[in-house]
Amino acid sequence: MRLTTFTDYSLRVLTYLGTAPAGFATIEQIAGGYGISANHLMKVAHQLGQLGYVDTVRGKGGGLRLARTPESISVGEVVRRTEDSFAIVECFDQGGADCAIARSCVLKRALHEAMDAFLEALDRYTLADLLKPRRSLAQILRIAPAARRTGVGTA
Repeated sequence: MRLTTFTDYSLRVLTYLGTAPAGFATIEQIAGGYGISANHLMKVAHQLGQLGYVDTVRGKGGGLRLARTPESISVGEVVRRTEDSFAIVECFDQGGADCAIARSCVLKRALHEAMDAFLEALDRYTLADLLKPRRSLAQILRIAPAARRTGVGTA
């Protein structure tokens, strides 16, 4: 199973916001911390807002912040809601039964079980779990400690 870049970036945005001491961050700060495209993050942030994970605050000093507590955000839930498809083989798709052995295939059931186990494992983690190495994450992502910040939206 390989997650899409969209899901990867969604988890990165949530991790960054959970690490930011002031609770706010801009798209530019998040993009800079990870070294990824701000344009891609705009789409991700918009979707995370629609899904109820992120609030946006407009205007000077605004940015993004978590809309829910890190403890209430399940990694498995985020993955399920941001992935377009879990069709890891053609026969998982509707109408994708071009396989000659589709009627007798045991592999499809085994792959479904594996996918379920993958998601069940992710369900055991919350964003709070991902934030446990907060100090290290903040250093790697170049997030300034709260005491040194001059205002919301600054780095």
